[in-house]
Amino acid sequence: MNGFGPIDAVKNRNSRLLMNVALGRSPADLVIVNAKLINVYTAEILDDYGVGVKDGWIAYVGKAPTAMIGPETQCIDAQGKFLVPGFIDGHTHLAWNFSIDEFLKHAIPGGTTTIISEVNGSYPASGIAGVRDCLSSFQNQPIKIFATAPALVFTSEKSQVIRTEELQSLLDRHDVLGLGESYWQGILQLPEVYLWEFEQTLQRGKVIEGHSAGARDHKLAAYTACGVTSCHEPISAEEAIERLRMGIYVMAREGSSRQDLKAISEIKDKKVDLRRLILVTDGIAPGDLIKNGYMENVVRQAVAYGFDPITAIQMTTINVAEHFLIDHLVGGIAPGRYADMLVLPDLDTFLPEWVVSCGKVVARNGRVTVPPRKHDYSQHSRNSVQLPKTLVPADFSIRSPSPMKPEATVRAIEMRTDLVTVEKIMTLPVDDGEIHISTDRDLLKVAAIDRGRIPGKMFTGLILGFGLKTGALAASTTWDSSDLLVVGTNESDMALAINRIAQMQGGVVLFADGRMVTELAMPVFGYLSEAPMPEIAVGIKTINETAKAFGVPFSDPVLTLSTLTASAIPYLKISEKGYVNLKDGSLYDLFTDL
Repeated sequence: MNGFGPIDAVKNRNSRLLMNVALGRSPADLVIVNAKLINVYTAEILDDYGVGVKDGWIAYVGKAPTAMIGPETQCIDAQGKFLVPGFIDGHTHLAWNFSIDEFLKHAIPGGTTTIISEVNGSYPASGIAGVRDCLSSFQNQPIKIFATAPALVFTSEKSQVIRTEELQSLLDRHDVLGLGESYWQGILQLPEVYLWEFEQTLQRGKVIEGHSAGARDHKLAAYTACGVTSCHEPISAEEAIERLRMGIYVMAREGSSRQDLKAISEIKDKKVDLRRLILVTDGIAPGDLIKNGYMENVVRQAVAYGFDPITAIQMTTINVAEHFLIDHLVGGIAPGRYADMLVLPDLDTFLPEWVVSCGKVVARNGRVTVPPRKHDYSQHSRNSVQLPKTLVPADFSIRSPSPMKPEATVRAIEMRTDLVTVEKIMTLPVDDGEIHISTDRDLLKVAAIDRGRIPGKMFTGLILGFGLKTGALAASTTWDSSDLLVVGTNESDMALAINRIAQMQGGVVLFADGRMVTELAMPVFGYLSEAPMPEIAVGIKTINETAKAFGVPFSDPVLTLSTLTASAIPYLKISEKGYVNLKDGSLYDLFTDL
């Protein structure tokens, strides 16, 4: 199916043929019998039900499916087990760490049959051509993958925005369901820059994905009034309820970067309607995917936190589909919908014996039966790191604007948690005209180097509390940015690390004492590797464990490094032009008197 969106999909549906199958005049391609059907529309469990499927679509749901069984019909006897709709992840980032075929090999057996992914990382890395290449990788796969267009409220450029004609071309695609996550601070600070994107989206009858972390009352209302209809940022039941009361679909995250579901689960005791509550991952790391599975694990966790199993299933099926205006296609088991169904032995483990997507058995007993398509990413997407020269240690020196003065007052990024940063004002000695760092004080250098839009444009600042005792850690996997990032204890290793990233065309690398200690190449968009999933998982784990052995105190040093550019996490970040204060969008220099 994929490559078809809501309109093309309906055009592809032969309604007359479905009518004939439902009336028993034509045989079905697939029939499932003897099932306990979970009807997500009515929250019922219907015993001894069956389903008839033709050309990928459900033709019949009821107690008499045998009338449509012909000599070529595939029959699945559910043997009294549960039949539920295929799971949907309504918010994730697929262009991250792994190629799409490697991801699907591990995601499909757990029962996910529809995904809506952000593609915001591919635009700063490779422009509109990269976005289209990413969307092409989603097409013609065993399950359905939709996307949202990049909104681009980023730190690398205060007013960076996608071009009008580029956004329009994406929104006109049927596999693009709306505008991706749009940070509320940028919208309220620069409405003249960003609101046209909202207008273009709403004119096409598509949704706007929100990102309202920290917004309350008047600010949340102002943001919502612009047309935002979802948010995946609530971290408590109270925040979730505030957004639900404003008509916002709340997406509770239970992925690798955030696990908010436990805190939000208190909402089940608040006597509020949960039909606008959705379960999502917001991205999943290779190691977590291999160890825990995908959406089946999120549903399992929801039940473990006290949600009723049918409610948990609704939160990852019909609720998602209704939000994205595709519930006439997916989200439930009913005539006229895609035949996306799971046969579950129980409502505890949520591990399917059968996974049916678009009427085909795509996995059985944990094994893929329809291999995902391996996408051939373009050379443009594989050539996203463009530096005009090989960097040398002197490129990372910090010269005082007043070299004759013995001291200078500077700003530094201070790590308050593994993700949250604040501004730290410090007075440091000037030695031979330069500011020097001190591992004894946990004061290191951090540099952002643009790799594509303004190739080679760079800013070197200071970071406090990163913990690294030796060497340099560098990555191209930066959030909301086209920058390479490096944190280091010395300029030589910082230069070597960035130059190695450029040679690999992206990835993560750790240098120490002039030698490469460990690395993982990610040459597509500078974000993803085409290596097998277990190999990627081992590579990331090795880099993180080595960085921690070198003094970094955080659980995921690569994630911490990558989020130093993130526009969504408070509050002092870094770009190739300087520090960025997310409170007001201002750019700051290293020295306070500049």
